[in-house]
Amino acid sequence: MTDKRKNQIAGGLGGLLSGLFGGGGGMALLPLLVKWRQLDGRKAFATCVAIILPMCCVSAAVYLWRVRPAWGLVWPYLAGGAVGGVIGGLSFEKVPVRILKIIFGLFLLYGGVRYLLW
Repeated sequence: MTDKRKNQIAGGLGGLLSGLFGGGGGMALLPLLVKWRQLDGRKAFATCVAIILPMCCVSAAVYLWRVRPAWGLVWPYLAGGAVGGVIGGLSFEKVPVRILKIIFGLFLLYGGVRYLLW
């Protein structure tokens, strides 16, 4: 399989997950970036975020058009998310890749268990 085809498949899977779960494309993209593209952990995390941002924007536009979010809840989350994003982005290079992988895996595990029991 060509690299271009692998990228398209990974992007399609990431977009599908982002559309279904509101930003969950990283669940598929991060492992595929490491396995198929042989990116080191830090570059894979950064690339994953860069890919997910436009996918989340597309998903958000569809949600805004079709579902109509609870606007009273949106703004505080955006404000907190912006602050957290700046802190996380500035801290990113200081955190060892092994720790990033563990944190990412724990969040996936927590999310999976939480949604199964919800």
